[in-house]
Amino acid sequence: MYGHVGKLAEEIKKGAASVEGVEAKLWQVPETLSEEVLGKMSAPPKSDVPVITPDDLAEADGFIFGFPTRFGMMSAQFKAFLDATGGLWRTQQLAGKPAGIFYSTGSQGGGQETTALTAITQLVHHGMIFVPIGYTFGAGMFEMEQVKGGSPYGAGTYAGDGSRMPSELELAQAFHQGKYIAGIAKKLKAAA
Repeated sequence: MYGHVGKLAEEIKKGAASVEGVEAKLWQVPETLSEEVLGKMSAPPKSDVPVITPDDLAEADGFIFGFPTRFGMMSAQFKAFLDATGGLWRTQQLAGKPAGIFYSTGSQGGGQETTALTAITQLVHHGMIFVPIGYTFGAGMFEMEQVKGGSPYGAGTYAGDGSRMPSELELAQAFHQGKYIAGIAKKLKAAA
């Protein structure tokens, strides 16, 4: 809604596209709030990133899903989108595909890990393979001198009151996640 997840998504896309032979696409889920409500929330206009449909998922070899956190779990907009994937679930069209997640929270206690943990259930029901980044980001995972979102589950950022944008370190972690998961998706596709 405010661009934090979008900034991370752009870096993830760059990271994924840096893997030879990988085509990365950026999508956004449909908005569920009315223009009136968005206006009252002082939300900026939506980006021009294309809006995804459930059928678009069937064409992908892997995913990295990103969403803002609402009360320790994914936003309602993203949950509504996933709820619309019942047809894909019924036919198991997403089974065996690798998927990672990333997120934005308002504060350090705002749900960086609970959002990841609750999102995994969506992947499991589809039979997707959850791909965490673990500690593959190296020393960046242990940074203690500056505020840094993210965890072994995936890249992340802290938005604060909305004015704090992702730091260079958070963006580097997002790039790493894109590159890391794209490499795994490429290997799985080659092995199929």
